[in-house]
Amino acid sequence: MNIILMGPPGAGKGTQAEFIKKEYKIPHISTGDMFREAVKKGTPMGKEALKYMNEGKLVPDQVTIGIVKDRLAEDDCQAGFLLDGFPRTLIQAEALDAVLENLGKTIDAVIDITAPEPILIERMSGRVSCKECGKVYHLLFSPPAAQGQCDQCSGELIQRSDDNAETAANRLQVYMEQTRPLLDYYSDRGLLRSVDGNRDLQAVGADIKGILNEA
Repeated sequence: MNIILMGPPGAGKGTQAEFIKKEYKIPHISTGDMFREAVKKGTPMGKEALKYMNEGKLVPDQVTIGIVKDRLAEDDCQAGFLLDGFPRTLIQAEALDAVLENLGKTIDAVIDITAPEPILIERMSGRVSCKECGKVYHLLFSPPAAQGQCDQCSGELIQRSDDNAETAANRLQVYMEQTRPLLDYYSDRGLLRSVDGNRDLQAVGADIKGILNEA
């Protein structure tokens, strides 16, 4: 099954992506994780991506499309995949169509997780992550056992520059302006299904499972 997971920053895509990955035994392909790994390694692409990420802006299409194209051609995507964070623009969506056509694949479902803007900003601005292993916590909803310390590896917890309140608001604005048109794109193709993300995690997951089982 080939799935696209959409929704604004803070909607809970990461949590539901883990559920989908385990339930359907398909790789979770997150462009955000790819970019952060490149930044950590200090690659040229990572350095370029960092400038945009720090300002809450989208990484240029040519960089994003290139890494996704290579990823979808890997062996573990043959039985299906979950795209998270891509496409984010109509240009990327059209490029994805071309990539999938060359690979003989199609998208089975597009899941859009929604939530009110004040909730999204609260969720984003409270996030911290481990400097060593990358595990993500939320200071209100899922705090670590010890303040400032990762439960998994005891690494230092930090707040990414793209998770403070000011940048969070900017990220939402960018999303509304550049990504929301994708909803019409996939709705017109009969692929889009919306899920209310402002609920219990299990309820959201149950709705998503029901949608995918019917896809």
